[in-house]
Amino acid sequence: MNIRTIDWKNNSVRIIDQTRLPQKLVYININKLEGLCRAIKILQVRGAPALGAAAALGVYLGVRNYPGSDWPGFSRKLSAVAKHIAESRPTARNLFWGIERACLAALRNNQLPVAKIKQIILAEGKKIMQEDASSCRRIGFYGAKLLKHNSRVLTICNAGILATVDYGTALGVIYSACTQGKKIKVFSCETRPLLQGSRLSTWELYKKGVDVTMIADNTAASLMAEGKVDLVITGADRIAANGDSANKIGTSNLAILCQYHKIPFYIAAPVSTFDFNIKSGKDIKIEMRNSREITSILFKKEISPSGANVLNPAFDVTASHLISGIITDKGIIRPPYIKNINRISKGNKCV
Repeated sequence: MNIRTIDWKNNSVRIIDQTRLPQKLVYININKLEGLCRAIKILQVRGAPALGAAAALGVYLGVRNYPGSDWPGFSRKLSAVAKHIAESRPTARNLFWGIERACLAALRNNQLPVAKIKQIILAEGKKIMQEDASSCRRIGFYGAKLLKHNSRVLTICNAGILATVDYGTALGVIYSACTQGKKIKVFSCETRPLLQGSRLSTWELYKKGVDVTMIADNTAASLMAEGKVDLVITGADRIAANGDSANKIGTSNLAILCQYHKIPFYIAAPVSTFDFNIKSGKDIKIEMRNSREITSILFKKEISPSGANVLNPAFDVTASHLISGIITDKGIIRPPYIKNINRISKGNKCV
């Protein structure tokens, strides 16, 4: 199965509508900023790396019809567009990173005609997609070294093809290991909210021919107790300078269980997911989502009493001391995290 989650086609952002999976694989073309922001909010496109590309391309959608030719006016429009995209979702670092990349590309070339600057912004979005495809394969290369033949891996949410341009981070490690001829068994947590593990990860793993078993999130403890899990690999949406990592709600539970059962717990994410400006996970803003995502089954069947209080955070933060290593496109970062993440922030590879 060779698919691209996000692309630039026919002067539009082309994405897989992930709200239609697994029943239908549907592509949609978006040519206006509002449409892209809505797609981000309702999770038609999601996953930190994919959101980085979507954000940069969104900047172009937002400014391409700006009629003026003056930099001051264009700069004000650029700032307004950037702010609008940034308000779509708060937790994923790559969303903001993509915005920053696009805006910086414009700023560096502010002496050029506005028409040329617009094309530079578009080129930056395309470059981000190319870089993501490459970085995910490097993550897969480094991470596959952790897997043995017949390794049993547990994962949560979706950090695969559908969360990136075309390969994946956590699932990219599995795909890379399979390419090397290793037989890998995967347990995919269904993942609340919106069942992204069952709808997305299980779907793509199955389509790729990987041995996958979907489980309820609260099955993980019994599997570990029975000795059926060798390691856990998850993605991340934002990683603090000390290694604390935000990922889909329930990830912290798995890390705590891994510590108790002495099972390695790994995060897989590109360096672009690191937020070197925040010291710890306490500074990561956690997105709160629509209560109906958990009071109903995919908005179709109500499963809780009307009017009951609901708490629906999309993410939690896993403390760095629970993480065995962070698999990046520059190698595997291991403790001490503050020291080794600082090396990465300066452009060095992992030790």
